[in-house]
Amino acid sequence: MIREVDIVVKFNSFTYLISEGIKNVLKNKKASMASLVTMICAMIMFGVFFVLGENANHVVEQVSSSQGIEVFIVNEATDEEINKLESDIWSLGDKIATVTFVSKQEALESMKEQLGSDSDLLDIYEGDNNIFPASFIVTLSDLSYSAEVEQQIWEMDNVKDITSSDQTIDTLIKIANGVKIAIGVIFVFLIIIAITIISNTIKLSVHARRKEISIMKYVGATNGFIRGPFIIEGILIGIVSSALTLLILGTGYDIIIEKIGNSSVLQVMGIQLLQFSDMLQVITIVFLALGIGIGVIGSSISMKKYLEV
Repeated sequence: MIREVDIVVKFNSFTYLISEGIKNVLKNKKASMASLVTMICAMIMFGVFFVLGENANHVVEQVSSSQGIEVFIVNEATDEEINKLESDIWSLGDKIATVTFVSKQEALESMKEQLGSDSDLLDIYEGDNNIFPASFIVTLSDLSYSAEVEQQIWEMDNVKDITSSDQTIDTLIKIANGVKIAIGVIFVFLIIIAITIISNTIKLSVHARRKEISIMKYVGATNGFIRGPFIIEGILIGIVSSALTLLILGTGYDIIIEKIGNSSVLQVMGIQLLQFSDMLQVITIVFLALGIGIGVIGSSISMKKYLEV
């Protein structure tokens, strides 16, 4: 019986907090709308950099899968020595994504393809006259390992030469890191602005109910119970802002990506950009965490003055 009473009391307290939080939002329509608009603008700004960052990482992954270190093998190497070299490359561990062997004949055919209609110029190199060395195409799990892996491979036996797109790799890494830094700065900026706006909005509600809060404290209400409706108010503003931002950002992104995706430049490079649906789960979690977290922090800051003993 006592347990049932406790459940009823807790349920009534919960419904009270929810209903009072909703009332607070509706009572301060102008302030709540101002907070909502400001939050949406700030979160759109963050969302733009977020999707740019996701696409930058996606592009780097695509390019990294095609950016290989080509390890040329000395002509005198036996099959056993070639197999040993392949094993040695794989022994570098998780840094290595793939190791693909290119025979002397495959290297010749590849060069013929590049020459196109003039490929017959290379017919003299068929058979025993083939001057093109066999090689391994090594792709990495992370482009940042390029210089380190290249140095380690140079120390292996039967390596004639190594070529890699170091400049391209360095540029891609710099771009990806730059985008990450920009996202971090925007993220901090968003949180500061949003917390300030929500705090000021909720302060209006707190000020209007300051007498009621004093009475509640006088009759023994806990700080948590008094703070509850205002935290709910902040959370509601955060959740609604997140939902509307997702709708606006998703619609705008799909329109833009449809036009960019048809770009001949991207098609030639073989690069595909992410669809918004590919990022929806992650960005929804991030936005809800931001909205709820900012709402709770903003509410707590605005209530501090009135809950001091």
